[in-house]
Amino acid sequence: MAERSTAAVDVADNSGDEPLAAKKDTAEEVTTDGVAEAQETAEQSAPEDATDTSDEPEDTEKALATPELHSGHKLARRYRLEECVTRLDGFSSWRAVDEKLRRAVGVHILPAEHPRARSVLAAARSSALIADPRFVQVLDAVEENDLVYVVHEWLPDAVELTALLASAPLEAHDAYQLVSQVSQAMAAAHREGLSHLRLTPSAVLRTSGGQYRIRGLGVNAALRGITAERPQRADTEAIGALLYASLTQRWPYETDAYGLTGLPKGVGLIPPDQVRAGIHRGLSELAMRALANDGATASRQDPPCTTPDELAKAVAEMPRIRPPEPSFTAPPDYQRTTYQQGNYGSPQPGPRNTVVTPPVVPPPPLQTPPGRLLKWVVSALVIVALGLGSWQIADRVLNSHDGKDTPAPSKVTKDGGDKAASQPRPLTIAGAHDFDPAPGDGSENPEDVPKAIDNDPSTAWETKRYIGEPTFGNLKPGVGLILDLGKAQTVGSVTVDFVGTTSVELRAASPDAASEPTSIDDFTKIAQGTGKEVKLKPSKPVKSRYVLVWLTKLPSAGDGGYRGKVSEIQVTS
Repeated sequence: MAERSTAAVDVADNSGDEPLAAKKDTAEEVTTDGVAEAQETAEQSAPEDATDTSDEPEDTEKALATPELHSGHKLARRYRLEECVTRLDGFSSWRAVDEKLRRAVGVHILPAEHPRARSVLAAARSSALIADPRFVQVLDAVEENDLVYVVHEWLPDAVELTALLASAPLEAHDAYQLVSQVSQAMAAAHREGLSHLRLTPSAVLRTSGGQYRIRGLGVNAALRGITAERPQRADTEAIGALLYASLTQRWPYETDAYGLTGLPKGVGLIPPDQVRAGIHRGLSELAMRALANDGATASRQDPPCTTPDELAKAVAEMPRIRPPEPSFTAPPDYQRTTYQQGNYGSPQPGPRNTVVTPPVVPPPPLQTPPGRLLKWVVSALVIVALGLGSWQIADRVLNSHDGKDTPAPSKVTKDGGDKAASQPRPLTIAGAHDFDPAPGDGSENPEDVPKAIDNDPSTAWETKRYIGEPTFGNLKPGVGLILDLGKAQTVGSVTVDFVGTTSVELRAASPDAASEPTSIDDFTKIAQGTGKEVKLKPSKPVKSRYVLVWLTKLPSAGDGGYRGKVSEIQVTS
């Protein structure tokens, strides 16, 4: 069970839940997140706004038996159950296979008469409407044959934050990316009227590309009957707890939870930089602003962040934290062997009073008779080579005076410089915007657009996830980024770095355009290409202020869908 919890992604967030394995005694009780039973007490110290209403009378709990299912059982003649990960409180969670699309999925299953079945269905269907790649997507929510089941993505390359913190706290750059991406994602969810309410370390996953994804939006809380009077404050404090734990490898409450040790009893909530030395000061203060701590916000008197949107804005106002430079490991010192050290043939240790004759040192190699002969031969060859070279040079100079090899006079401009073409120079991108015209909805992750022009290849602007075909599921001709060069300038080439092989066109607006165009027809195609690093160079330089990088075919996202990622764009004259 512990191995499954630290694997790519668990089907359910089981923090504090009972595992499937039978317990021999109380001391051996372990949850699927590898946390002892004290983890359940940790939730009591979580935000007071979040309330677990799952406590039912004992008779009701006994009546809510988990459906008797087994490995190999199929749902809707499509989802084949493989392994049960959680079974408690009347519901079970499974790793399964979608035989139609031949991919792994996760499934939550409840009896249709379960008191939370309706709320789970409603939460899953609402969550499925958010096509945001930062959330683990809900793929299906069905009531069938007296069962209610929710199907969601399974990410084989993702690792829980619980597993990441088991060995060491995160680096400052990783913690910065965590709070930035999670706060932006939750801010987008709350704008759609959705909340999480169970944002624990096991609900946050990091992919192999360094992106953080959130699972169980609305569903995990609905499965356990958790509600909140102030959901935005509850989710904000949960993000603050995640940041605190990432910086200190400690849970910011007195109880141990999620495999992390709690704070010492009686000291209260102290800033992260007082728990561990070397913590980034700005991140430490940000964690305190997000946590509910009676108004204390570390050393600076900044107002507390009470919503994910406020927290995301506070992160954006911070100076960007760059990733650490790769460390250089010096090669080991050269070690001589025993033979090279001159010990070969040396006298062995003898009796204590034996006189040892030192070995005879041989003369330098070139001082021996054969060595002298070799030295004279080499010298003679060098003299002959120099003579032949001098003769060839003299012959070429004489022939050039006869007019055979007269070089053409170089052309010089009036100011004395060469007439060679000037080298291309980089152009500054004054701004960039996402471009998703009709039939699109007009928005394509605008908050991530700066990542495409920040000179940081580790960050990227991503399109939304499209299903079915790499051509945006045949829903639209494409999406892209409009680059504002500040004024009309001559564009010689545009280099675009993608994550995955992508088809792209370079389009330019009229040099007389007074404002940013809003229709694809306002741009003229001047170049196109396909690849991971595509250099788009028009047949001749084009003058324009607004340049459009227009994606027309997306790479596979590895989860059955397609998604484009632009990590860097450079424009030259």
